[in-house]
Amino acid sequence: MDALNSTPTPYAPERVHIVCAEPSVANHFLAELRDVNKQRDSLRFRRNLQRLGEIIAYRISSQLSYTDQTITTPLSETNGKLLHDFPVLATVLRAGLPFHQGFLNYFDQSPSAFAAAYRIEGTAQVQVQVDYLSAPSLDERVLILVDPMLASGKSLVQTYRAMLRFGTPRQVHIAAVIASPEGVDYVTREIPEATLWVAAVDEGLNDQAYIIPGLGDAGDLSYGSKL
Repeated sequence: MDALNSTPTPYAPERVHIVCAEPSVANHFLAELRDVNKQRDSLRFRRNLQRLGEIIAYRISSQLSYTDQTITTPLSETNGKLLHDFPVLATVLRAGLPFHQGFLNYFDQSPSAFAAAYRIEGTAQVQVQVDYLSAPSLDERVLILVDPMLASGKSLVQTYRAMLRFGTPRQVHIAAVIASPEGVDYVTREIPEATLWVAAVDEGLNDQAYIIPGLGDAGDLSYGSKL
């Protein structure tokens, strides 16, 4: 079936949040990420990934738990709300690093988890190999798994399942900059406990399972071409 002509499944609004569906500066950062002329500036590309990470982190923060606490200012005391439990931030190397940094800029006391996952090319179906994992305990923690491009969703689902060896989170959020309808459908079906946050959902996947129109290879654009 031609991915571009497939009919996407309607998304449950409580499970899939599309950040750029509403006007905001996030749309500006996303447009710059896609622009082939601006992509020549890798520093700007990485910074825009960070900015979108910060924006989505702020959105996710509304779903987290807070503790009331008395705060002493230089003049008096007042009431404040402090984040009860900083989430574990997980990402897939290497493309996820700038996006991950955006989340870490906001959740600055969060521990981090990392996975190395890559597509195995030259096969009829997309195959994924996960060959490195590093994570703190995930038991009863909030887990935010971030990856800028959600294409087929297979690498992200395999990464999540591999991370469950470190424990079972009590709350799971998955964040991406650009997703395909096929990837959104796959992830929400395979990880029903997760809430998905994306800047945009594009038209679909091409025959090589790349997102159209997408933005290209986020890892190469951030850090240079690989062999």
